[in-house]
Amino acid sequence: MSGLVLKLQPGEQILVNGVVMQNGDRRAQLRIKTKDAHILRLRDAIHPDEANTPVKRVYYAAQLIVAGEGDPAEVGPVLENDIELLLDVFRDAESREALSAAHKHICDRNFYFAMRELKRVLPMEAKLLSLGAEKDGASAAPVAPAGSDGSAPNPQPTTASS
Repeated sequence: MSGLVLKLQPGEQILVNGVVMQNGDRRAQLRIKTKDAHILRLRDAIHPDEANTPVKRVYYAAQLIVAGEGDPAEVGPVLENDIELLLDVFRDAESREALSAAHKHICDRNFYFAMRELKRVLPMEAKLLSLGAEKDGASAAPVAPAGSDGSAPNPQPTTASS
């Protein structure tokens, strides 16, 4: 018996093909047998207003595809490029490993797994941004990003609107 298995906590919400569903008072396990169903755990979702950093923008674009609101053929290549730009910025092994895995998942059109990998990078991005903000507050000169040409990638994925 194959398919996606969702293990839901009491009260947990999921989005299935555009419909928000909420689990009851007990844990539940669902097996999704339809191959191309669009399913998103709402605990994994970020609000569009929260997509305010490069990694979060890539994460949000992948989320739109998972939710069925973005076109994988259109957005996938943009996400591949955006992750390549992020790989130029992040130098720590864990972030690079997660970004490389996310890139592979996007190339394979497994956007949910790409989201999972990108989520691993969010704490490091927050740390880098807070360090940059601290330095900006201490001096008048902005912090130079790790990019070789001195410019920070600012991925702006193109997403299909619904």
